[in-house]
Amino acid sequence: MRREGTLEEISDGRLYTSNDMVRAGCGGCAGCSSCCRTVGNTIILDPYDIYNITTNLKVSFMELLGDKIELNMADGVILPNILMKAGTGGCGFLDEKGRCMIHGFRPGFCRLYPLGRYYENGGFKYILLKDECKKENRTKVKIKSFLGIDNLRAYEKYICDWHYYLKETEEKITDSMAKGNDNKAKAVSMEVLQKFYTEPYLEGDFYEQYYERRK
Repeated sequence: MRREGTLEEISDGRLYTSNDMVRAGCGGCAGCSSCCRTVGNTIILDPYDIYNITTNLKVSFMELLGDKIELNMADGVILPNILMKAGTGGCGFLDEKGRCMIHGFRPGFCRLYPLGRYYENGGFKYILLKDECKKENRTKVKIKSFLGIDNLRAYEKYICDWHYYLKETEEKITDSMAKGNDNKAKAVSMEVLQKFYTEPYLEGDFYEQYYERRK
């Protein structure tokens, strides 16, 4: 989910690469799950997140829908997000001890936190979000190690491509609605949902499957 504001307003004002050190180490969030209880519907899931969750849990997208994820409008497009538990406000993937049950294949936003991404000039850099994580005495870690993502270069390329693809899609939807063609706008959004989310992914190379669908 995109956030408005200047770099200085939302972060420490610096831009980082994956090889940089940043004070984001939270000690495995031991004894803390506050960020997993206060995020509402902001944990938007991208296709790689759905691939990871469905292939690791051996479930379909539709089996997750209504139980662990829900659909909402995000940045002009209908996209899935993590569903919070009723009453507690906690993530549906938290166990009774407040630990993540899918930590090894958790969504990108969760893996990134308390970092964010700052997109410009067709690419992005990492930022350290301000006033987000409540963990004290965070340690310095290399972003690449902190993320713990295999083949990070391929992942970063995909994330960048997906971000700008969604921006183009939002522009198409906005243009259709401005012309009074709400049915076309809805069709574009539903095509994105079907092609990149509801259509099952196979175990194997995600990026190959993703870029084949992009064709």
